[in-house]
Amino acid sequence: MLSRAMEAIRLSPWVPFFPGLAIAFTVFAFNMLGDALRDILDPKLRGR
Repeated sequence: MLSRAMEAIRLSPWVPFFPGLAIAFTVFAFNMLGDALRDILDPKLRGR
């Protein structure tokens, strides 16, 4: 199964680009959400 997938990726390298981009945007969004929640909920940072 993996060898067939590698063959397909060699023939059309743009196919894994969009899922990879979606994963990257999702990770970035969760990172930004976590930073925002930390800024809102951490009492040590409220005085700054």
